[in-house]
Amino acid sequence: MNQQKIDQYGDELYQAFLDRKTITPFTEREPDITLEDAYKIQLRFIQRRVDAGERIVGKKIGVTSKPVQDFLGVFQPDFGQLTSSMVYQEGDVIDLGGLIQPKAEAELAFVLKEDLQGPGVTAMDVIRATEYVAPCFEIVDSRIRDWKILIQDTVADNASCGVYVIGSCKADPRDVDITMAGMVLEKNGELFSTGVGAAVQGSPANAVAWLANTLGELGIPFKAGEVILSGSQSNLVPVVDGDELVCTVGGIGSCSVRFAGRSAV
Repeated sequence: MNQQKIDQYGDELYQAFLDRKTITPFTEREPDITLEDAYKIQLRFIQRRVDAGERIVGKKIGVTSKPVQDFLGVFQPDFGQLTSSMVYQEGDVIDLGGLIQPKAEAELAFVLKEDLQGPGVTAMDVIRATEYVAPCFEIVDSRIRDWKILIQDTVADNASCGVYVIGSCKADPRDVDITMAGMVLEKNGELFSTGVGAAVQGSPANAVAWLANTLGELGIPFKAGEVILSGSQSNLVPVVDGDELVCTVGGIGSCSVRFAGRSAV
């Protein structure tokens, strides 16, 4: 795909983000679109947001667990960039009016204390470079119409990033078995789903190592202080006005989030 089309599609995503509207899947319009094309479109989309004043604060790994893969029909991980405008604090109410077609997922966030760059990064390297882990919610949101996505569509759309909130409960990953730690997700006081760290590429640390190595091949490092969202351990949760979610990770604690307003779709 030539640079003109890459810029065109990245700009189209940025406008859809601003207007809270959806667009036709790229895979319908460009049957030969490659993953490399999709990541270049993502970079253009994110650059537009950075040019408008946002900062890169971390990375996210997407499509790591079987429930999410089955729901989306996407069967390999992807990644996106986290920006400063995506960050909510626990206790904040997330305004659905700023989103298009949101769904929530519960996962584990890694906050780094050291730089980390692949290739050759192992799960143990990730643990050593991590200041703390915390339960979190990512509210994914697709600019692609009706979530009709293939891997190239979600990659171009910054791995369907919306916003995220990290819980105030923190733990040193050396002190907790994040692989076997169970996760319980409640919606409006009722059990919605359960999960375990091993559902994410065998361990959330494996997923973070995968991303460090994938980005390392592109010359992109993890930086100290960055947040890395390691991938969903829950089913995707549709959310509407008044919903409250709580996820609890064994040995670490809980994260809660509330929603108000009405999304665009």
